[in-house]
Amino acid sequence: MRNKMIKKSFLLLIKLYQIFISPYLGNNCRFYPSCSNYAIQAIEKHGVILGIKMSIIRVLRCNPWGGSGVDMVRDKDVKN
Repeated sequence: MRNKMIKKSFLLLIKLYQIFISPYLGNNCRFYPSCSNYAIQAIEKHGVILGIKMSIIRVLRCNPWGGSGVDMVRDKDVKN
């Protein structure tokens, strides 16, 4: 129950950023999906801790000297 609340809180913060802050900054993300959408997907697929870690790494790569293009959130590794 507590983990769900923490997860929903982080997702709400990202959604609020998308609604109230992102429109004023313009479309500056070098990747698809945008860094905020990537963060939402990462948290939903991998949980809060790993999702935030993945999101921070992604934001750090989103710069003029970093890459660009399609960068989807990877699925959890499936062991055979």
